[in-house]
Amino acid sequence: MYTNLLEVSAAALDLVGMGHLDCAVLPHSLPTLLLLLTCIFGLSLGSELGFVTCGSVLKLLNIKHNVRLHSHDVRYGSGSGQQSVTGVTTVEDSNSYWSVRGTSDTSCHRGTPVKCGQNIRLTHVNTGRNLHSHYFSSPLSSNQEVSAFGDEGEGDHLDEWTVQCGGSVWKREEAVRFRHKSTDALLSVTGEQYGRPIHGQREVHAMSSPSQHSLWKAMEGIFMKPSENLAGSRDYSHLHTEF
Repeated sequence: MYTNLLEVSAAALDLVGMGHLDCAVLPHSLPTLLLLLTCIFGLSLGSELGFVTCGSVLKLLNIKHNVRLHSHDVRYGSGSGQQSVTGVTTVEDSNSYWSVRGTSDTSCHRGTPVKCGQNIRLTHVNTGRNLHSHYFSSPLSSNQEVSAFGDEGEGDHLDEWTVQCGGSVWKREEAVRFRHKSTDALLSVTGEQYGRPIHGQREVHAMSSPSQHSLWKAMEGIFMKPSENLAGSRDYSHLHTEF
């Protein structure tokens, strides 16, 4: 079951993204469970953690078009009719936060680095729906539609994406791609813009061929730190719960 540790206020998450959050003010802005994770188990709020870890909450930037992956409770008027996924230029929008989670058959223990080639789910923080794709056509470009689907983090096998990167783990500073496991298409933006009610937001879709349009980078967020035992070696054995 999806544990809703993600009920973080928009103001608090944006403070994290801007690097202005510290434990002295956390009790006024974050729920108790996230407070405990932050101050006891440890989160990276700055740049000291150089890779993306399971359980982290982050924004994803499309490098080519300078837009962040975004969703909201607005449904497509065609295609699947599911919750729309777009790209926005606004940096501070809390509707651009996603949590990194495992799949039904691939564990993603909180705080462990996400490996290149690993299958993950990306769950939209504010609505609890997963990044999803299928063979519907996207409304503007007629590429493959990308939507947000499910309830409280639970959806189906079409919510699974493979992280494509160049080394052993997903590094925060590198450009990566997300390949949809079931259809082999890549999460992409090609610049088409919506009118009302989401004027100026870019269409996000999936495309079969890799290009500059399908490169993404981890940006603002809170990153779960791997635990360390007293000897200084990594110890993941007790971190068995995921977002």
